[in-house]
Parts: sequence; structure tokens; C-alpha cells
Amino acid sequence: MNNSKTYIRSDQNGALRVGKTKVSLDSVVYAFQQGHSPETIHQQFPPLSLEEIYGAITYYLANREEVDRYLERQEQLWDELRKQSEQTSDPILERLRSMARFITAVSLFGISRTNQRNLQDSL
Repeated sequence: MNNSKTYIRSDQNGALRVGKTKVSLDSVVYAFQQGHSPETIHQQFPPLSLEEIYGAITYYLANREEVDRYLERQEQLWDELRKQSEQTSDPILERLRSMARFITAVSLFGISRTNQRNLQDSL
């Protein structure tokens, strides 16, 4: 009676996923490292069952060095992709970056509504 289950799988791009969902192992591990309980992680990622979350955490704890190396590779990949996207002069990306700067300025400096409209018009 061997009913062993696999809680972690590799998708077509080599990313590790939990169960049959698109939720990455990265997401569950980072939440766990931040001190979130499996129940809280379940609230953050409803497609996952508690069993899958416990399975993912168990996988991480049993393979910590391997998973940490994987997470490091993933971070490097995201850094490379981020740098590539920053070098792209896509008008939509430029508009989104301008909006992000605007939102940051408003939240940091408490700009008045009139100045917000003036600043927004200048973007």
C-alpha cells in the first residue's frame, strides 16, 4: 500500500510548482520563511489545499540546500529579466513607470490634489 503523493513538480520552464496548481514553491517558501502559518498561506493562495502547503513545506525542510540554490537561481533570473525590461523602450512600460513614480511621489510627499493633477498632466 504505497500511496505516496508528489507535492512539488517542475513546469515546462523549470519552475517548481505546488501540486497541480500554478502556485510556485517560491511563494510558499517565502511566506513560510516570513513566519506565516500554513493556514495563513492557504488564505493567501486559495487554490492550494492545506495538505499541499504542508507537503511543500516538508519538501523545503527536507531539501533545504537544494531549494535555497533553486531560489537563488530564480532571483538571478528575475534580476536579468528586470534589467532587460528596463532597457526596453516600450511606450506602455514607460507610461507604467511614470505612473509608478507619480504614485510614489504622492504617497511620500503628500502632494495636494491640484498639484497631483498638474503632475499627472505632465506625464
